[in-house]
Amino acid sequence: MGNELKKKYQTKLKELNKHNKLYYDDSKPTLSDADFDILKKETLDLESKYNFFKKKDSPSIAVGHKPSKNFVKSKHRVRMLSLSNALDEEDLVNFEKKISNFLSFKQSEEIEYSAEPKIDGISASLIYKNGKFVKGLSRGDGKFGEEITDNLRTIKDIPKAIKLKSFPTEIDIRGEVFIQNKDFQKINEKFANPRNAASGSLRQKDPRITSKIPLKFIAYTYGYSKDMDINSQSDFLKNLKMWGFKINPFNKVIKGVKNLILNYKSLEEKRKEIEFDIDGIVYKVNNFNLQKRLGFVANAPRWAIAHKFSANSSISEIVNIEIQVGRTGALTPVAKIKPVNIGGVMVSNATLHNEDEINRKDIRVGDIVTVERAGDVIPHVVSVDFQKRKKNSIKFKFPKNCPSCGSKTLKDFNEVTKKQDVVKRCTSEGYECEKIAVEKIKHFVSKEAFNIDGFGKKIVENFWYLKLIKLPQDIFKLDYEKIKELEGWGNLSVSNLKYSIDDRKKISLEKFIYSLGIRHIGQENAKLLARHLKSPDSFFKLSKNRDMSELENIDGIGKTQINSIKNFFMNETNLEVLFELQKILKIDNVVQINQNGSLKNKTFMFTGKLNGMSRAEAKSLIEQNSGKIISNVNRKLDYLVIGEKPTTKKVNNARDLNVKVITQDEWMKMLNKTS
Repeated sequence: MGNELKKKYQTKLKELNKHNKLYYDDSKPTLSDADFDILKKETLDLESKYNFFKKKDSPSIAVGHKPSKNFVKSKHRVRMLSLSNALDEEDLVNFEKKISNFLSFKQSEEIEYSAEPKIDGISASLIYKNGKFVKGLSRGDGKFGEEITDNLRTIKDIPKAIKLKSFPTEIDIRGEVFIQNKDFQKINEKFANPRNAASGSLRQKDPRITSKIPLKFIAYTYGYSKDMDINSQSDFLKNLKMWGFKINPFNKVIKGVKNLILNYKSLEEKRKEIEFDIDGIVYKVNNFNLQKRLGFVANAPRWAIAHKFSANSSISEIVNIEIQVGRTGALTPVAKIKPVNIGGVMVSNATLHNEDEINRKDIRVGDIVTVERAGDVIPHVVSVDFQKRKKNSIKFKFPKNCPSCGSKTLKDFNEVTKKQDVVKRCTSEGYECEKIAVEKIKHFVSKEAFNIDGFGKKIVENFWYLKLIKLPQDIFKLDYEKIKELEGWGNLSVSNLKYSIDDRKKISLEKFIYSLGIRHIGQENAKLLARHLKSPDSFFKLSKNRDMSELENIDGIGKTQINSIKNFFMNETNLEVLFELQKILKIDNVVQINQNGSLKNKTFMFTGKLNGMSRAEAKSLIEQNSGKIISNVNRKLDYLVIGEKPTTKKVNNARDLNVKVITQDEWMKMLNKTS
């Protein structure tokens, strides 16, 4: 178990460092800020629980990323530290509790904070001596930064000389370099988002290139200082303004967590109106003496925290509504919008979910809409600004026929809810519909199915439209000489593709069943079917006689799934695919799992996030020890295993039914006893 966890930690750390490099060195992040924060938290959680994991490049120690070799490296007079993150209100409450406990404050004592919107830009440190700007550094790894003085001098917001008597003899002014959204629109063909534009421009070797980009600078703190007599962050911000620096116009002094949360919600609403990107609010204990008492922990101050916005949204215009056809025939409306930056990602598509959702929100082409993107969730249209709707606007009509093949579209009747599904589907079965065919083949080669290396979605589309493949079996009969003639394909790449395909002619029964893309038969249901049928011969026999009665005894397989399997076997093209694949492939019998493990006849269910392992790994461990996973809290459940932030309803239901509720640690002790 220890080795597995250690491997998991090392994988996450490697991933984290990769994204750090993409963010800081290359200015080409592939992960949103929210997703990066989650990855970092998962890594830190593993460290916290298993201290022996911690390495020199641990995110709990490291700050930013090591300076680029393209610039002269220079040491910061005072380290530029990162901030801890508050991802929700609970984190914020805990932040204040820790401060109060550290300072031995009474419960009634409210702490005063400086609340400052967090600009999504590039941190920089400006070194002033005797009122003159003498050197500018990037944050780098917090200890050493890159000398980017000449590039910073091109920014008009940065004073080159300050003659006021109140200005300290020496001081490092710190702030954020960024670009306003309206300015970014003029140069967006060169950069992915405003943050990338700021980073890429600031780190040009030639300052003349930097000068052409309309960069801005907002100051918010200091590092080293000499002869400065200021007692609070709010007074320091006032002085910054007096000295000629730009400060954030939305800065506020606020007492108590409750008021911080109210301000957070208010600013989250306003953020779409702000002319530059903000991704949260930074809270700092306002009093400098208290800051000194609180000090630092690892790579972050105890007296400050960044409260990230839970969801990212922006305003855009719908230029078109397109209907996409999925593998199961589902018709999904997608809004094509004017590209807009949301959480560091340029978004040009937003899902409209289904016909009912379009009608409910009355979404039309030409509408000005709010688009939201949260974590891994696909961007979606939240609402329409009806006041800005054009007079000649036309109500969107959902197609009655499939836009790909022309077949009728219908809504299925749901046997469980006894209502029609909200999703309209193409009635074409099998591979008769072009869009369905392409999506089914993409599914066939996907990682969870055949996992053919080098045979991605783009190649599937290309080969299909070039008529090199039409059905899944064609993948194993490719004309490699024709492929060699295609642009971008050489002898080596063709040879690698052939090897990858030949290597996948052997497959497990459950993966084979899953690869077929039978509606309602996902990975878990494919596993249940495979374990029941035990051999590929049984599966192929089922496809011939179409007697589904034996499937009725499989726990977890219901009427909906059985009808889907039956409909799949009724289609002649699907049968052709099956029998052609049967000739080509070696499909393994199901290897019987341990029937006499010490968790035999015990049922488990998980709720909440597990530490150090995925839900899939946890389920696998249960099954390896002869236990069983069930998906609902009922009287058949023996143990409900709770991780972080479990679903309260599930926990309460379990206790009402006298189901034993155990922690992840308790569950792992059970496993250790049985291993």
